[in-house]
Amino acid sequence: MIWNRKAKGPAGDPVDAPADIEALDPVLKQALGEFKASVRAWSDDAYSRPRVTRETVVRKRKIAVGWSFAAVLLAGALSGGLYQRHHQDELAARIAAQRAVEARRQADEQQRARNAQTDEEVLASVDKDLSREAPSAMEPLAQLGDEGESQ
Repeated sequence: MIWNRKAKGPAGDPVDAPADIEALDPVLKQALGEFKASVRAWSDDAYSRPRVTRETVVRKRKIAVGWSFAAVLLAGALSGGLYQRHHQDELAARIAAQRAVEARRQADEQQRARNAQTDEEVLASVDKDLSREAPSAMEPLAQLGDEGESQ
């Protein structure tokens, strides 16, 4: 390896670069040699690894499709269950509302029946209090007539 540029020294002065790797520092030469050896070992290892074949890829795709299908089935089952539960809750709420309406209607009918009975009793007592057999001016004569009949 030959360098065409001139290297600079610590003071910034141009220094002639070595024309060959043999002239380099032995520590640097050893480090470069070890780096070269590690790169070659890595390359040999990478090239000697078994390659992924089409069958392996197809098998992995089948597994992925199977898991995807299982996930879709699970999601469908869960959403169906949740929908069914929601539907049952809604139906139970409707039934409870209908029962509450029916109970309220029955309570109103009972209250009307009690009010009607009370109204009738009140009207009967008013009728009894207001009704007389004879006007108030004729009452003494009516009492005399009652005494004569009882004898």
